[in-house]
Amino acid sequence: MSATIRIGADVGGTFTDVVLVDGTGQIHTCKLPSTPPNFERAIITAVERLLGAIGAAGEAVAGVAHGTTVATNAVLERRGARTALLTTLGFRDLLELRRVRAPQMYDLFWVKPPPLVERALRLELSERMAADGTPLLPLDENELERVIDQLEREAVESVAVCLLHAYAYPAHERLVGEVLARRLPGVAVSLSHQVLPERREYERSATTAVNAYVQPVMRRYLGDLQASLATAGVAAPLLLMQSSGGLMAAEEAARLPVYALESGPAAGVLAAAVFGQRAGLSELITLDIGGTTAKAALIVGGRPFYSAEYEVGASLSAGNRLVGGGGELIRAPSIDIAEIGAGGGSIAELDAAGGLRVGPRSAGALPGPVCYGRGGTRPTLTDANLLLGLVRPGPIADGQVVINREAAEATVTEQIARPLGIATLEAADGIHRIANAHTLRALRAVSVERGYDPREFTLVAFGGSGPLHAAALARDLGCRRVIIPPSPGLFSAIGLLVSGVERHDVRSCLLIADQGAEDALRAIAADLRSQMLERFAREGFAPELVSLSWSVDARFRGQAHELRIPLPAAPGEHTDALSSDFSAEHLRLYGHADSTTPVELVAVRLVGRTPAPGLELGVGQAVRDSSGERQVYFGQRWGLITTPVVTRTALRQPTNGPLLIDEYDSTIVVPPDARVWLDDLGQVVMELRDGD
Repeated sequence: MSATIRIGADVGGTFTDVVLVDGTGQIHTCKLPSTPPNFERAIITAVERLLGAIGAAGEAVAGVAHGTTVATNAVLERRGARTALLTTLGFRDLLELRRVRAPQMYDLFWVKPPPLVERALRLELSERMAADGTPLLPLDENELERVIDQLEREAVESVAVCLLHAYAYPAHERLVGEVLARRLPGVAVSLSHQVLPERREYERSATTAVNAYVQPVMRRYLGDLQASLATAGVAAPLLLMQSSGGLMAAEEAARLPVYALESGPAAGVLAAAVFGQRAGLSELITLDIGGTTAKAALIVGGRPFYSAEYEVGASLSAGNRLVGGGGELIRAPSIDIAEIGAGGGSIAELDAAGGLRVGPRSAGALPGPVCYGRGGTRPTLTDANLLLGLVRPGPIADGQVVINREAAEATVTEQIARPLGIATLEAADGIHRIANAHTLRALRAVSVERGYDPREFTLVAFGGSGPLHAAALARDLGCRRVIIPPSPGLFSAIGLLVSGVERHDVRSCLLIADQGAEDALRAIAADLRSQMLERFAREGFAPELVSLSWSVDARFRGQAHELRIPLPAAPGEHTDALSSDFSAEHLRLYGHADSTTPVELVAVRLVGRTPAPGLELGVGQAVRDSSGERQVYFGQRWGLITTPVVTRTALRQPTNGPLLIDEYDSTIVVPPDARVWLDDLGQVVMELRDGD
């Protein structure tokens, strides 16, 4: 039997979404509650159910692409491995000092988050490598043995090693890694020159520490998932989505999990870009609201925005070169996604002053919202949306969950409405509007704060709760058009199937662009290309199947920070315009550029990609047993309205709101001031009318 089936599996904090594409291109979907802490159980259940539905065996599966929040949640919830850091004498407190930034300049009560590695486990080694590779102080192996004795007594699970200038001269780090592997064979080891071979000690230390912190968690998880797939008869390669949008082998993801922290959200943005191109739309803002978080990203010219670094764990996680310090710094390529704790499972509560707040704490999959009947006792955004009539009561997720309106009403009344002295419906509307206000921060972070006018963009909404909030958020943001793709609640899982394998590599350098740098650049490029193609060849990809993209990090001499400049060809070839391209980008971003100052090149970057497989997706599966209408509260402006419930296929002709479109994986809310229709790709297009 030939292997023709492809599977995409996206694990979120509340639901696990699995999409199967058979040999004919037909798409089959399954949505189940996530199963923490053994998240792989929901994936295997869904895979077995889908294979059984089409009468196929596990050996017919050609590949499994996976997106997960396991590593991200380990950082957010501080439940990673017990980690130690070995560093050069004098650099013990680098993780504590950070970059002397605060996320909000005038917040006198802000407290710097504690480092992932406690000070007692940050140990120094008496060694020193000069910037030119000269060993100023040899590594003392006797001292190293004593340090490892201490690590053994402390029962550490993972060790990060970051020695001075190891990005270019890693001899001491390699020796430390060899001794650690011999002395502590069961302990995970992350060497900074393998995790992030770039200059800047804090960024390299922070990224290596995060990698070490989540490495045992990710290694166990992927090992359990591969074993479970094998038990189900699926022996196909397991690929993990990277934060940058490409797939990587599970073995590499287990070794370098820091590159896959944002794997699930990245897949949804990729899918939005693909569907946008098919619809002839290149300027998009994506909105992905799941059970735990709301995420936003920008697509310009048909391509997502990318960030060289981002933070995880801040109140608003986003890539931003101007502010930061509120979370764990990750210096790794990623799609520029702003993320905030405002998902369907976000808990609503009254603070010490009696004010209503929503999130960032989430009820997750277990116990979940009160209305799920799985043990939840705290009201959530989903409970509020149910009381507003926006969510359909009854069975969801293949009948695994039955939504109970009475339980949600009792909890919101008791914990929110009664203490505030307001009606239950008013309390539910307050929860809904506060969640929207939080989500609006993320949408503005990727648009207005990047210098883009949202009125010139189309909002693409997906995730289980994205279509429910999209119209109100688009109105507040200034977008006039909203698109809901087919199967929006499983859209990130679909995105896993529209990406090829991707690899990144970098070499640090220190060259002046217009002063005979060509030969040195050619040598660096030749080395990068050779190693990149060799790595792809080991995975079965011929050189002609790999496309290479080059860029350099450049700055004016004397500057402390650099910009990434894409190159039309390999470095050393046609570099005459490099300085002018950098100056133009500097002028666009900062409003000034000095053409008399030399341009300094500090890094050469290479990205290798294999072609993405094609994927056709038709009209999403609709709920057939809807009641035909529901009472929906559309806020103080319109109040309660008896609203028709229709299927997606009923929108072949433009129709005015209000409408609800109940589907297998989500609910689309069309307010009274919107006109809606179905396009040729099966996407719901919603246009908001001007005026009150």
